[in-house]
Amino acid sequence: MDVGTHSERLFKFNLPFKLPSSTVLRAAGVYLSGILYSVGFWFLVDASIYSKTVNASIVHVTFVDWIPGICSSLGMFVVNSIDKNRLFNDSLNGSGGGGLSSFNGGLSSTSWYARLILFFGFSLLAGGLAGSVVVLVLKFLMKDFNTYPTLGMGVANVVCNSCIMLSCIVLWISQNIEDEYSYSLVL
Repeated sequence: MDVGTHSERLFKFNLPFKLPSSTVLRAAGVYLSGILYSVGFWFLVDASIYSKTVNASIVHVTFVDWIPGICSSLGMFVVNSIDKNRLFNDSLNGSGGGGLSSFNGGLSSTSWYARLILFFGFSLLAGGLAGSVVVLVLKFLMKDFNTYPTLGMGVANVVCNSCIMLSCIVLWISQNIEDEYSYSLVL
């Protein structure tokens, strides 16, 4: 058993495929995120078109049904606008200078604000998903519109917001994949 061969391997077992580079993973993640986002909004647009053209019931997709999707989209924008390096900026700025060091345990004001904004973004995402479930329950299930074509409009809203949340997660992970050359550029 040669020590040199085991130190270069990542896993204890051999994989049947080679892992792609970080640039390929990053690009695939961005494309997958875009696909998830567009599929999610297509569900809501499709339900809205169905509601106004073919739907025979008295229930239609209104602006109230679009509010959770708007909140989820804003949350996705906020979450993916924050730089990951700002979240872990504790040791760079010392005590903070913003007068917040007594409240946040010595974190720099930049990292504290970045974490606060990130929490706000995730709250918008969670609120959008929860709002779509509330619309489904209050508008469709509580009023006994639980036949498929009508109930499908409420389910499409939940699917839309779930896809936007998954899109946000995939985009956050793919944007924060470390590049092989990032360390040489920082030095």
